Amino acid sequence: MNSFIYETPTKVYFGQDEEQKIGRILAEYHPSKVLVHFGSGSARRSGLLDRVEACLTEEGIRFTELGGVVANPALSLVREGIALAQKEGVDFVLAVGGGSVLDSAKAIANGIANPEADVWDFFQGKAVPVRTLPKGAILTLAAAGSEMSASCVISNTETGEKRGFNSAFNRMNFAIENPALTYTVSPYQTACGAVDIAMHTIERYFCPGTDTYLTDAIAEAVIKSVRKAADGCLHNPEDYAARANMMWASSLAHNGLTQCGREFQMAVHQLEHEISGLYPRVAHGAGLAALWCSWARYVYPANLGRWLQYAAHVWNLDVDYEHPEATVQAAIDLQEQYYLSIGMPIGLKALGVAEADLPRLALGCSRNRTRTLIGYRPLGYEDMLAIYQMAYARG
Repeated sequence: MNSFIYETPTKVYFGQDEEQKIGRILAEYHPSKVLVHFGSGSARRSGLLDRVEACLTEEGIRFTELGGVVANPALSLVREGIALAQKEGVDFVLAVGGGSVLDSAKAIANGIANPEADVWDFFQGKAVPVRTLPKGAILTLAAAGSEMSASCVISNTETGEKRGFNSAFNRMNFAIENPALTYTVSPYQTACGAVDIAMHTIERYFCPGTDTYLTDAIAEAVIKSVRKAADGCLHNPEDYAARANMMWASSLAHNGLTQCGREFQMAVHQLEHEISGLYPRVAHGAGLAALWCSWARYVYPANLGRWLQYAAHVWNLDVDYEHPEATVQAAIDLQEQYYLSIGMPIGLKALGVAEADLPRLALGCSRNRTRTLIGYRPLGYEDMLAIYQMAYARG
C-alpha cells in the first residue's frame, strides 16, 4: 500500500428536506453577498430555487443569481460569473444543480479569489490557485461526485477542449444531499449518472498499487451498490432508498476514499473528455460507457490477476484458472451487456463521433504526444488512438 493523505473537508447534510436549512447553514459563513449559480431552468421550474432564495431572504442574506449552466460547463459562463461576482461584491458561491453547475461554481470561486491569474490557466496547468472563496452545493443529480471531490472540469467551446484539474481549493465547504430532489431526473440521465459514479471508482481500482485489500473491498461495494441502486431508480424513479444509495455512492466514489494506497489517474475519463469537449452534445456518462469496454480489452493483459479479482468480486464469476483470459473477457462482456441494458452506448458511432476525428482526439488526450496516462499499461498517443479506433469499431 502506497503512502497517502486522505482529507474530506466537505460537510454533508443528507436527507429529506435538508435544503430547507440553507439559510441557517449559510449564515454561519457571514457572507456579504452570495452568488446563487444554477443550470438551464429546471431548478427554477421545480420551485427549488424559490425555496432556497426564500430561506436566504429569511436570514437576511443578500444574493445575486447566475443561471445557464449546461452539460460540459462552458468557460464563457465561468468568465461571466467571475465578472458578475466582482461587480456585486460576492464572497460566497452557492451551486444549485448537478455536477456541471458545481464545477462551474468551483471555477468561478477560484477565478474571483485569484484575480492575478486567468481562470483557464488553472485548467491548462499554467497556474495554480492559491486561495478560493467558500462555496457550497445543493445537489440535484447523482453522477459527477463534484459535491465532495477535489476535481473541477470545464469546457472551452472556442477551442473544443475539455480540461480538468485537482486542487484542495476545489472542495466544497458543504453539500446538501436530498435524494428526493433527483426524482425527476430522466431515465437517460439516471443511467449516465450510474456509469459516471461507478467509473470514478472502477478507474481507481485499476490504477497501480498493491496490498490494498481494504480499499479494494470498499471500492467493490461501491461499484456493486451503484448497479443495484440504478436498477431501483430506473424501475421506480421515486424509490427513495434507491435514490439515496445512488446519491451517497456518488459522493463516496469520487471523494478519494476508493483510491487510498493506490496511484491515481482516471485514464478513461481523460479519453472521454476529448470526446465531449469536441462534441459538447455528448453526455459524459454516455461517453464513458462508449469507451470503457474497449479500454478494458486493450489493457487487461498487463495485469491479469487484478482483472480476475474484478471478475470474481464485482461480477461474481468463477475463475477459470486454465483459461484466465476467458474469465476476464466474460466480465468485460457482462459490463458491456449491462450498459446496453440501461440504454448506454458501447461504441463511438452511436455518439456521432466521426472516424476522421479519432487522430485529433488522441492528439488532444496525449497533449500533442507529450503526455502518457498512467496505469498497469501506460497509454501514449498510439495506444489512445488504438482505443478510440476499437471503440469506433464497436458501433
